[in-house]
Amino acid sequence: MRALVQRVKRAAVRVDGAVVGEIGAGMLVLLGVRHDDTPAAADKLAAKLLALRIFPDADGRMNEPLGADRGVLCVSQFTLYGDARKGNRPSYVAAAPPALAEPLYERVCDALGAQRGVFGAHMEVELVNDGPVTVMVEAEVEVAPRSKQAKRRRARADNQ
Repeated sequence: MRALVQRVKRAAVRVDGAVVGEIGAGMLVLLGVRHDDTPAAADKLAAKLLALRIFPDADGRMNEPLGADRGVLCVSQFTLYGDARKGNRPSYVAAAPPALAEPLYERVCDALGAQRGVFGAHMEVELVNDGPVTVMVEAEVEVAPRSKQAKRRRARADNQ
């Protein structure tokens, strides 16, 4: 999973002109889900976001996490997994299909206590950056280790 986090003074998301989520000071999270993400990855990412120290302390240093006095607005964004390394049109093959992505998006939103956009809708996102502070946060996918025998079979198949 991938989250583009922006520290904001305020943010809102609209669908068909109607505000569906908005916050004052806090963080806007644009959230992308990969095809191989899991609930464990969603939980790991949410915990990381809650602990992310991007807010100023009494000395003005970025040293404070979200805290109860700040909000979160979370917007699903499959385009975070756009890959434009080859050609000019991004490929989105790494992004999860909606049936997988939506429950994981909702899981992260619930864990963050976030306001949210409407999954899959065309949205207008409005924000006032604070800083600006923008950070990319990723939760690594947990992959089961392969046996030596499976690795050898794979290597032989790749060489044929």
